[in-house]
Amino acid sequence: GFQAFRPNQEGIIGSIMNRQDVFAVMPTGGGKSLCYQLPAMMMEGATVVISPLISLMKDQVDAALENGITAAFMNSSLNSQEIADVYRRIKYNKIKLLYIAPERFDMTHFLETLKGVSISLFAIDEAHCVSEWGHDFRPDYLSLSIIPKTFPDVPVAAFTATATRKVQEDIIGKLGLRSPQIIRAS
Repeated sequence: GFQAFRPNQEGIIGSIMNRQDVFAVMPTGGGKSLCYQLPAMMMEGATVVISPLISLMKDQVDAALENGITAAFMNSSLNSQEIADVYRRIKYNKIKLLYIAPERFDMTHFLETLKGVSISLFAIDEAHCVSEWGHDFRPDYLSLSIIPKTFPDVPVAAFTATATRKVQEDIIGKLGLRSPQIIRAS
């Protein structure tokens, strides 16, 4: 239903579609979600979105499903049967957007499952959480550095609403982003 892109969205989407890593600082409400949701719909495979907030995951999945996008989340709010269902759906390419918490990358079974399916993009939301210099450091985000090593042909897009230049450099280094396009909207 959108008629035009918001500032910076088209450039970010273009970079992702060209399989380039991206680091983007965009204000809350600036349209970060579209920057990974649109490529998810256009690219083969699933987009894995890493988010620290269970409530945000649920809201994003509900909104995606309302718009006809096959989406799911996997976090501690699900029981073992629900998690098994998400694993089954991802294995059979029935999910375009999979929202997970960073802690999931410490689980061998999860990583092995991802290696066996087509992944189009890793989108890291609230990327400032990876930086020791950020305002909301979460050690579990450090495990995300395995993504570019384990999935060298899959682009990684890191998004945050706030990051000083020092935090930006720390995030890019800790995540191992490969020559990312850098967008600073604010």
